[in-house]
Amino acid sequence: MEKSIFPGQKKPKIFLSGSIRGGRQLLETYRFMYGALGEAGAEVLSWHVADPELEEKESKMTEQEIYDRDMGLLAKSDALIAEVTVPSTGVGYEICRALARKIPVLCLHRPDAVVSAMVLGNPDPLMEVRTYSNKTALKEIIVGYILAL
Repeated sequence: MEKSIFPGQKKPKIFLSGSIRGGRQLLETYRFMYGALGEAGAEVLSWHVADPELEEKESKMTEQEIYDRDMGLLAKSDALIAEVTVPSTGVGYEICRALARKIPVLCLHRPDAVVSAMVLGNPDPLMEVRTYSNKTALKEIIVGYILAL
């Protein structure tokens, strides 16, 4: 039985955002984040971001189908958590759409990342940017964020 940190409460629905076409070099980090979110009791709607076979599966979809899937999942989300170490137009777009919909956003990146000023300088109170140096720190940030929702 899955142990939830939200006993008797509905699981928060999270849109996990990470680079796909911009580069999949952080796939293992996305998979770790997916697992940490699940352990924290959240439901990850955009499970496909952590799927190692995503590119093959998306090659069978049209651009419109991918857009519709992602925007549909975002609309159902309680929060968006984005890994922004690898620059990605799609991740940036999802962050903007989330904020336009008044969906809270947590952006996470490694200390050596060159993160866009459009992320780092965004004053929106629904946007939080945090740096993590290892998996332990990453998990602590994710769990803390989920608990604060």
